[in-house]
This record gives sequence, C-alpha cells and structure tokens, in this order.
Amino acid sequence: MIVCKHSRTFPLKQLSKHCRNLRYFSSASPEEYDLVVIGGGSGGLACAKAASQLEKRVAVLDFVTPSPQGSSWGLGGTCVNVGCIPKKLMHQASLLGEAIHDSKAYGWRVPDHPHNDWETLSTAVQNHVKSLNWGHRVQLKDKKVEYINGLGSFEDPHTVRVRDKAGKEKLLRTKNTVIAVGVRPHIPSQIPGAMEHSITSDDLFWMKKSPGKTLLIGASYIALETGGFLNGLGFDTTIMVRSRPLKQFDQQMGGLVADSMEAKGTRFLKNCVPVSIEKDAGGGLKVTYKNLTDRQTQEGVFDTVMFATGRHAVTKNLNLEAVGVKVDPNTNKVIGGHEGDNERSSAPNIYAIGDILHGRLELTPVAIKAGQLLAERLFGGSRVQMDYDLVPTTVFTPLEYGVVGISEEEAISRHGADKIEVYHAFYTPLEFAIPQKNAKQCYIKGVCFGDKILGLHLIGPNAGEVIQGFAVALRCGATWSGLTGSVGIHPTTAEEVVKLHITKRSGLDPNVTGC
Repeated sequence: MIVCKHSRTFPLKQLSKHCRNLRYFSSASPEEYDLVVIGGGSGGLACAKAASQLEKRVAVLDFVTPSPQGSSWGLGGTCVNVGCIPKKLMHQASLLGEAIHDSKAYGWRVPDHPHNDWETLSTAVQNHVKSLNWGHRVQLKDKKVEYINGLGSFEDPHTVRVRDKAGKEKLLRTKNTVIAVGVRPHIPSQIPGAMEHSITSDDLFWMKKSPGKTLLIGASYIALETGGFLNGLGFDTTIMVRSRPLKQFDQQMGGLVADSMEAKGTRFLKNCVPVSIEKDAGGGLKVTYKNLTDRQTQEGVFDTVMFATGRHAVTKNLNLEAVGVKVDPNTNKVIGGHEGDNERSSAPNIYAIGDILHGRLELTPVAIKAGQLLAERLFGGSRVQMDYDLVPTTVFTPLEYGVVGISEEEAISRHGADKIEVYHAFYTPLEFAIPQKNAKQCYIKGVCFGDKILGLHLIGPNAGEVIQGFAVALRCGATWSGLTGSVGIHPTTAEEVVKLHITKRSGLDPNVTGC
C-alpha cells in the first residue's frame, strides 16, 4: 500500500492514476533499497558491488546521454568507454609503430613505410570496450546488484525518480544515495560552428572513419595524449594551446612533454584561440583562429576538429536543490566533506564520489577506492576515509609523464624556495641508444622538504609502471635518504630515480653519463 500527499491509501497498481506525488514506500515494497547509485562509471560500480557484498539491496542507475555528435556507449562510464581504456590501447598502437621503425636499427627487416589501418584499430578497440560493458553487466548480476538503464533524479532525500529512454518513470525508495554521474567534455557554444562541426573525446574513439588531418584545441592531458597517439599513427596533427601545456601539472614537466611531442612531429599553435569553424568548398573544416601574442587572425583547414577544453559536471538534471545538496557555483560539482566524511554532501544520506566531487582528483582509481571505502563505512562499520594525498597518475603521451605528489611550484608556495631541494637528472634509456632516439626530454626530478619527498616526477618510457612502485613506497613513508640509499635494477629507467644526487641549487650539469 502507498500513502500519497492527500493522506489516502491506494493499492500499488493504482499509483499512477491516483497519486503521482509519492512520499513513501511501505517497508515491504519491492522498490526499497539500502543504496541507490546514480551513475554506472567505475566509482559507482565499485561502490554498488562493495555494498552488495555486505548483503545490502543495491540498485545502479546508468544512462548515457548521446554526445552532440550522437555518440553513445554502454555500461562502465568514461574510463571504460571513452577514456583510459581506449586511450591506452591507441597509445600502445602508436608505440608499436615507433617500435617497428626502431627495430630496423636492431637488425629487423621491416617495410620502409609501414602504416596503420584506422578501421582495423578502431574496431578492435571498440570490440574490447564492448566486452568490458558486457563484463560489468555480468558482474552486477552475479553480485545481485539491480541494474536500471535510466536517468535518475531526486524526488525527495530518500526517493529517486528514474526515467528510461522511452520516457517511462518509476520511483525508488532508498536509505542512502551515491551520486557518481561524472563529467562530460565541453564544446564552447559561443564559437560559431563549434557545436556543428567539432567532436570531443566522447566521439573520437567511436569513429569508424579515419580522423585524417586533425586539430586538437586545448592544452589538457586529453589533448596531448590524443595528439600524441594520432601523430604516432601517422596523422597530420596540430594542437592549439591558449596558455601552456598541462597547466595543472608541474610547469617544467609540462614544457618538456610538449617539447618531446614537437620533436616527434606534432605541431603546436601556441598562444592561439579558435574564432570560428566552418565547412569549406572541399568539405574540409576551415578554422579561423587568433594569435594572442600579435593579435593576428589566421586560418587552417582540417578533416577533424576536436575540443579538449574542459569537462563539465553532469548535475543540472539531478534536482539537487530540492534535497539540499550544495554544489560549487563554478564547477557545479557536489561539495563533500560534511560531518567529517570526505564524500558526504550537505544532505544527510546523500554522498558523491569520483569526478563529480568538488576539489578531488578526476582519476578512475580514486573513484573506485573512494566508492569501496564509502560502502564499507555505510554498511560495514568501517571508519576509514579516502586519502586523496600522494595519488599517482600518468599522462600517456609518446614519452610518458608519471608523477606522484606535488609540483615544484606548489612545494615552493607552501614552504618557500629556500626550504625546498630539487634533485634532478636528464638520462638516456638504454633502448634509445642503438636507434639513436632523441632523449633530450627524458628527465626525472624529486622535490623534497628536508628528507621528506613532496613530489616525484619522471618523463620517459613506461613512466606509469615506474611511478606506481615509488608511489607505494611514498605512502609507506619512504624518505629521500631511504630512496637514494636503495640499490637500483640495472639497466632500467627506474634505477635512475634512486641514483638522483644533483640538486638544481648546485648548478651542476644534471646529464647522466655512464653507469
């Protein structure tokens, strides 16, 4: 039975006819949950599965609103479908092309001009992604998590309205709700032609046709990673940068990453912004842009234009104001940290994890860990909070950039330049020697406050694999003296980290020579 706002009692079958304004389900209602997760990305799925393992009734709502260009995908969120997974696979395809070229110097007989077939690559990547979509569905079923393909919004603090693609609605009663809807790429609508003629990373990985000559607009890691693998796959690639590359990272490291890409053939339009995009007579995309240095306007024609100028929170349709969930006015992300819980919103029993949580790192492993820990606090008696410090990450450009901790600029801002010591080295990976590859941007630096390591940065092959191990060491309390007192594995890139001994302050040559 159901009680509506008019205090009349109706059988459940008569709900739609007699009482649209649902307040409560009875305790016996099949629509009552311990947890409803809005969003089926990595964080939301991890939280839901962890809660279900604690014998709670859980539902996951997931619905992908197509991009402006019509791209859509399955369960798993950004990382699985249009982020980490397809990006890393295309990065690997690019590296394989480079390895084919290098192999000649090692005695391999290969064609002089090997080329990549985009259709074969994109089909392989998409098939793998679809297998992951299916795997997530199977896991939810195995763990008895109810999956609902629908858009969720709040009716009241304990009621979530769900609308499917056909417009059919139903209401779910829940004790707790987790918002895990993530963020989506932004196309600036004020630029004439941008919405009609450009794509984002939401579209690129689902393109059946080769992107051809490509312009990437933006200086984020998404722009640089995409530009890197497209150039490596043989496409004419240009990146338009308004200010500086990777501005959320260490400034020196961001500059070196861009330099390494330029050395490999990626073009940069520096200090430039797009003015308009239109189709030309030949079917190409004519981009008019302004140079902010000399204020001159120029033009270029491309086959594909992709914006990577930021990602916006997907919260406007959640009806958060009705349930008292506060969001940051600039980012529209949920503000957490209430009542001593990092993920609790301003409304009791409503939480947020992942990219949608204001002021937190937009990284898949962060969302997963936060979701698991939250489920354990809600239903398992745990008090363990997510620790957002010393989280490692990697920018998968052709020369990878791995980092754990803070930038040199942030360290100086916190402690003063006179209290910070920076150890650094330029090095040449052994595998670069025979093919005589450019190693000018292979660089490592450790940022220290006394014996405490504040940040560790590395540009080079397999930087992600290298930094992961050092990140574990730092979380376990490793000091600079402990790190550099360790014995390295020779010959590896990782050993160059434990060999660091030259400081910037000394002014000595940081180029590594010999063993």
